[in-house]
Amino acid sequence: MTAADEIRAGGLPASAIRVAAIDCGTNSLRLLVADVDPVAGRLTDVDRRMEIVRLGQGVDATGRLAPAALDRTLRVLAGYAGIIAGRSAAAVRMVATSATRDAANSAEFIQGVTRVLGVAPEVLSGDEEARLSFTGATAEFGVAGGGVAGGGVAGGGPRPPYLVMDIGGGSTEFVLGGGPGSGPVSALSVDIGCVRLTERYLHADPPTAAEIAAAGQDIGAALDRVAGTLPVRAARTLVGLAGSVTTVAALALGLAQYDAARIHHARVSARQVTGQARRLLGQTREQRASQPVMHPGRVDVIGGGAMILDEVMRRFGFAEVLVSEHDILDGIAWSLAGGEPR
Repeated sequence: MTAADEIRAGGLPASAIRVAAIDCGTNSLRLLVADVDPVAGRLTDVDRRMEIVRLGQGVDATGRLAPAALDRTLRVLAGYAGIIAGRSAAAVRMVATSATRDAANSAEFIQGVTRVLGVAPEVLSGDEEARLSFTGATAEFGVAGGGVAGGGVAGGGPRPPYLVMDIGGGSTEFVLGGGPGSGPVSALSVDIGCVRLTERYLHADPPTAAEIAAAGQDIGAALDRVAGTLPVRAARTLVGLAGSVTTVAALALGLAQYDAARIHHARVSARQVTGQARRLLGQTREQRASQPVMHPGRVDVIGGGAMILDEVMRRFGFAEVLVSEHDILDGIAWSLAGGEPR
C-alpha cells in the first residue's frame, strides 16, 4: 500500500501529520487542512476553502479595521474552526498579513480570533509572508528545477533561480530563491495590492485613463524599490501566486469555469497578461462579473491585480509567468510539519 493509499484509507504514514493552515489577507480568508509528509516531500489536501471577507476594507484610508469587516471575518472563521475540529487536525497555525499589519486596532482582531479559534493569529512581517509563499510555491519543484511532483510542468520543469510574486489585497511580496535545498535568498514586501490600488485610484466604472495612469505610477514606484533591493533579473522563472494571478490565467486559458487543476502550473505569456489586463480595465463591473471564472469578491479589484502582474512582467522582461495554486497557505502547512523554519 502506498502512502496515498494509506491516506485514502483513513490512516497516515508514521512520518505524516494532519495540519490546519489559515491565511487571513486583506481580501480573503482561506483554510487548508492537509496531510503533510516531510519525509516523502508530499502534501495531500484534505479540505481547501476560500471566502472573500474583505478584512482590509477601508484600512488604507482609515488605518483601522472596520467593525463590519471584523464581523464578516470572525463569522467565516467560526465555520473554519468547526471544519478543523471535524477533520481532527493535530496542529493549527493562522497567519494574518497586510491589512492587520496596517491597522491601529489589530489587537481587537487578535482577541476575536483567539476567542473563536482557540489559537492566536500571527501577524507576519512582509518578509515572513514572502518566505512562506516561496516555500508553498516551490516545495513541489524537482531538484534544480528538474520537474514537479505529481506530473511535472508542461514544457519542462521550472528553472531556478525563481522569483515568486504573491499579489495580495494590500501588498505584493517578492522573493528570489535558488530552488529546493537553497530556499529563499532575498525577499521584499511592497504596499501595492489589488484592494489598495482600487480604493486609491480605480473609482470609475470602468476606470478612466487618468485613474489607470495614477495607479501605474504607484506600481512603478514600488517596482523601483524592488529593482533596487532584489537582483530580479537573475531570476529565470517568474512564479505568480494568489487570486489575481490565477483569475488572469483562467481568463487567458479561456476556461468555461474556474478549474484549479488546469490553472496550477499553467504558463501564461506576457502578451496574454497584457491583453487580459487591458480588457479588464476597459470593462464595467457588470461585464467583469459576467465572466464565468470570476469570483464575485474579485469583480471590483481584479483590474488592479492584473495591472500589477502586467507591470511586473513588462518592467523585468519576463516572457511568461508560471501560475501556482499553491502559495502561502501551503507554506504554512509545511511549517507545521517542520518543512519551513518558524
